[in-house]
Amino acid sequence: MTSELLGQALVEEATKKSGLIWAKGPGVPARALWHVWHEGAACVVGDGPGEQPLPGLAHGAAAEVTVRSKDKGGRLVTWTARVVELPAGSEAWRAAVADLKGKRLNAPDGEAMTDRWARECRVLRLEPTGATAPLPDGALAEAPLPTPATTRDAAPAGLPRLLLKRRRRR
Repeated sequence: MTSELLGQALVEEATKKSGLIWAKGPGVPARALWHVWHEGAACVVGDGPGEQPLPGLAHGAAAEVTVRSKDKGGRLVTWTARVVELPAGSEAWRAAVADLKGKRLNAPDGEAMTDRWARECRVLRLEPTGATAPLPDGALAEAPLPTPATTRDAAPAGLPRLLLKRRRRR
């Protein structure tokens, strides 16, 4: 009983403090997702224009969630979750969206984003099932997923000098 409670506390605290989680649905690679911890689950929004993709995360399916340390970036815990899609406009959806709205950075439509989420996106709860995976013995590094994102130009030549100058002032 005590180890279960410690496991639940680890999952909750680590997920609350981490800026990103890595979620993996059945048959698809893990993806980094921004989230909020809301009422005992990690809540994510996506699958709409301008939002993060949520491939493999379907209502009722299982997912594997890996949480990294916010300061060091290393793996803290991997836990299994049950995916629950919140119906748009429901009380649970409104409560989750209120928290998600505060964490969404650079939204193109500002205050209207919640209406867009209701029309075009999915809001999911990743509810912990209580099972955590043991830490791996070796590295689990994988090649990055393909993306259309590119870097337009090289960094300006004067950037290193500007960064060093700031450090000297401190």
